[in-house]
Amino acid sequence: MIRWRLREIMARKRMSNNELAEKLQINRVSVSRLKNSETMPRIDGQTLEKICKALDVTPADLLELEKEESHSDPT
Repeated sequence: MIRWRLREIMARKRMSNNELAEKLQINRVSVSRLKNSETMPRIDGQTLEKICKALDVTPADLLELEKEESHSDPT
């Protein structure tokens, strides 16, 4: 699963939804939806690039690949 870390990064940078909305030129509701996603939302590369530039981060900072635990029976 790819974990979306926007909420963590915004908190670390002390950036509000309003501030990010202004930088991205989108409304606060859209930022709230992006921020509240736990898994990577469906966004295009251009939007990802805008978010990265606005927060001064890389895509790797925003995304984290979580390894899924194997539930196989060892017997």
